[in-house]
Amino acid sequence: MFEIFGSLELMMAEVVLYHHSQGLTDGVKAFADELRRAGHTVHTPDLYEGNTYATIEEGMEYARSTGFGTIAERGVEAAQSLPEKVVYAGFSLGVVPAQQLTQTRPGAAGGLFYYSCLPVEEFGTWPDGVPAQVHGKDEDPFFAEEGGDLDAARALVAAADTVELFLYPGKEHLFADSSLPSYDEPAAKLLTQRTLDFLAKLA
Repeated sequence: MFEIFGSLELMMAEVVLYHHSQGLTDGVKAFADELRRAGHTVHTPDLYEGNTYATIEEGMEYARSTGFGTIAERGVEAAQSLPEKVVYAGFSLGVVPAQQLTQTRPGAAGGLFYYSCLPVEEFGTWPDGVPAQVHGKDEDPFFAEEGGDLDAARALVAAADTVELFLYPGKEHLFADSSLPSYDEPAAKLLTQRTLDFLAKLA
């Protein structure tokens, strides 16, 4: 019996999931719960100290006034008490600490970057053998146009054969957050399944 439970435990991943610019919304919590139902341990640090916002613009204003550096530091600090072998995941703004930790914290198990990707040079180089996924919509103005995230994702995929890029049709940014009007159920379900497949391979 002990051996059976031990094998099951090995199949579980530990994930730190960072919320997007509107805060730790019910949709982010629901996504975390979906991963937990699959047996994974998921931590959801609140980088906004309990604040949530109705729009991306309002949330970004909070981040600007607080300081983007401060928000990122909160994310990095939230992971310091966790073991090394962790998957770092982030939605949009939350990709900043997630990608930083994936690239710089020793022993990272993997990265999951939703709706955003930074140039790998921001944090040095990509660690050898560390897998990751990048997800975004092909016409999302935040991901595919304004910030160059899609270009950064494609460059990362070209540089690291352990990284995959998944594009979905449409313009919605926070499309996997079930509590927001931008929610796209078919795309969100596919994103979730790809995430679960990714975590299962880490066993």
